[in-house]
Amino acid sequence: MILTLFFFSTVIPEREIQAAYLGERPLAPPMQGYDVRQLQQNLSCLGFSPGSIDGIFGPQTLAAVKQFQSRQGLPADGLVGKQTADVISAAVSKPVQNDPAPQQAPASATSRSALFSRRDLEDLAHLIHGEARGESYEGKVAVAAVALNRLESKEFGNTLNEVIFQPGAFTAVSDGQYYLKPDASSYQAAEAAMRGWDPSEGAIYYWNPVTATDQWIWSRPIVKAIGRHVFAK
Repeated sequence: MILTLFFFSTVIPEREIQAAYLGERPLAPPMQGYDVRQLQQNLSCLGFSPGSIDGIFGPQTLAAVKQFQSRQGLPADGLVGKQTADVISAAVSKPVQNDPAPQQAPASATSRSALFSRRDLEDLAHLIHGEARGESYEGKVAVAAVALNRLESKEFGNTLNEVIFQPGAFTAVSDGQYYLKPDASSYQAAEAAMRGWDPSEGAIYYWNPVTATDQWIWSRPIVKAIGRHVFAK
């Protein structure tokens, strides 16, 4: 893959470019990489449409950046330098307002202690939609709860993003379904899990027993089954 870079006088290895995080390098069309995908996800989370979340800085992403910059009083040049990247990151890091969702968690559910951001809500909704699309509402909340249980355990990552993107942790991330646009039910399920509902009963693993091929996973004690998934500790 050939990448056109702006603002750099030295050549950066492609692997490093693809692994760059938002804010680590200036971004402009037609650059590509993980940081461009982060930019697109964040813009989408904030209500600006960047087009496909594909890691390619195209015309729609450029238009979304300019719109965001204009709203924030920044120079609307479409270039994502450190200032624009920091403002975007700050915007998506604001705490989520956990307004009641149409389907409430059981009264016995307890609030989680973590302070979640808009980015966390967006990431969790993407995970639910990619992993549990077609499952019942309870099954979607259970999948979200597993991710949050992993976060609380501190064994899978220190942030929700690290938990979700741990190599090989979730099939939806590996096969790209994570990047599909979540539906309303996925957001509602994410909010319910963040408020404390855990239908998985503390599980940190789940899998589809019909399609699972990893023999090790069957060594984990199963606590319950919901829809097509079994949940284990």
